[in-house]
Amino acid sequence: MSIRARKIADLLKREISDIIRREMKDPRVGFVTITQVKLTDDLKYAKVYVSVLPSAGDADASLAGLNHAKEFFRSELKSRVSLRYIPVLAFFIDDTLDYVEKIEQLIAKIKGEEK
Repeated sequence: MSIRARKIADLLKREISDIIRREMKDPRVGFVTITQVKLTDDLKYAKVYVSVLPSAGDADASLAGLNHAKEFFRSELKSRVSLRYIPVLAFFIDDTLDYVEKIEQLIAKIKGEEK
């Protein structure tokens, strides 16, 4: 990813987080954290990865609420950032932490079997 794309991704991450925190009224969206934004090389599409606290509700419901509000996010971003083109957003659950936990459990199991 180019330096420009990284800067725009960081900007989008900050602004989307702020929009979720201050503007979102959808009850399906629990406590979500934007973990990463990945832009295509042409800066027209953005994958937004989110993490949802287990105690904050159903991750699938939060994801559905965020994806339902994609155009709302784009319109808010249009007024907040000065970009020629606001990327099309798609929200995804970031399962990196689940993957790391699974790997750690497998390593612990292997170490337990060695002893």
